[in-house]
Amino acid sequence: MTENMNQENLTQEIENQENVVAELKVGDTVSGEVTKVSEKMVTVYVEGLKGIIPISELSSLHVEKAEDIVKEGEVLTLKVIKHEDGDLVLSKKAVDAEAAWKELVAKFESGEVFDVLVRDSVNGGLVVDLGVRGFIPASLVEKHFVDDFQDYVGKELAVKIVELDAENNRLILSHRAVIEMELAKQKADTVSSLQEGAIVEGTVQRLADFGVFVDIGGVDGLVHISQLAHDRVENPADVVEEGQTVKVKILSVNPETNRISLSMKDAQPSPWETVDETIHVGDELTGTVKRLVAFGAFVEIAPHIEGLVHVSQIAHKHVKNPNEVLSVGQEVKVKVLEINKEERRISLSIKATQEEEVEVKQEEINKYQPKEENSGFNLGELLGDKLKNLRK
Repeated sequence: MTENMNQENLTQEIENQENVVAELKVGDTVSGEVTKVSEKMVTVYVEGLKGIIPISELSSLHVEKAEDIVKEGEVLTLKVIKHEDGDLVLSKKAVDAEAAWKELVAKFESGEVFDVLVRDSVNGGLVVDLGVRGFIPASLVEKHFVDDFQDYVGKELAVKIVELDAENNRLILSHRAVIEMELAKQKADTVSSLQEGAIVEGTVQRLADFGVFVDIGGVDGLVHISQLAHDRVENPADVVEEGQTVKVKILSVNPETNRISLSMKDAQPSPWETVDETIHVGDELTGTVKRLVAFGAFVEIAPHIEGLVHVSQIAHKHVKNPNEVLSVGQEVKVKVLEINKEERRISLSIKATQEEEVEVKQEEINKYQPKEENSGFNLGELLGDKLKNLRK
């Protein structure tokens, strides 16, 4: 009698389990307690039924050992993915992914920046686990080239989502975008704090034909070639080199375009400020021809101080083009005719330092040539007064 009752109870229990299993459909979400963790599988009990979680269903990432993900006694929320030989086959990663995608969509739409833990380094980038597999391509890790990504494994990175496709399980993240956002904010803050007229230190970043770009605290400003030095500059490389620390004056700032104009020469004392203390009208000086133009020659008479020798002041004789008698680099003697400190102009003369050569025409000589062969007077005595008059 007792044996029959036990058999009936066992049969009833099996029927109840089968009914429970039949009621739990694929796609249902259930709660289960972990009772055993083996290397490749986890056993759980769901509503008195045995269920299994294959290691492939524990995480969206590759898992070597199940014990790395779950522990015995842990209660998990799981999704039924199929029935197999009376057991429930369950998935943890399906539940995690479902919750994760909702959160990730919200982050993507808001452009939120958040931290992730790098789980693995693969060919082409980094892998993270956000309930779904997230990927940071190599080009989106840093602004600069990275040779070895292994150093990032186990570290946290601030990222933002740049591409999301839940249907195809595609999630692309970028750490570089966060860096660029921070730099842009830093640049905007720096630009807004700059004051026109201030003199600051900067680092030469790169050289161009038209000038030099200088970093002044996270933002680059342009020193036009005309603002590099007090004297004329043909090639910026003649004045500065990349990496050099220089003092610059802020000429203008445009917060809308982040364009900054700088001057190196205005950050240095101008030799014109004391020009009237060292150079005076009437001084005769030795200078170097720096430039030749149609209307004259520019001569450097002191460091960074040039004066103009007008074409009419080059020689006593008529000069059509300055390059007929002068050449760049030639040393010449000049006389200071005029100084205009305010307009930074000095007028010079070369011919004023030279005696005028007197040309005596043959007819003038013949006019005073004595007809007698022996007059008792030499030619110099006969022409003396006339020559004196010609020199005047």
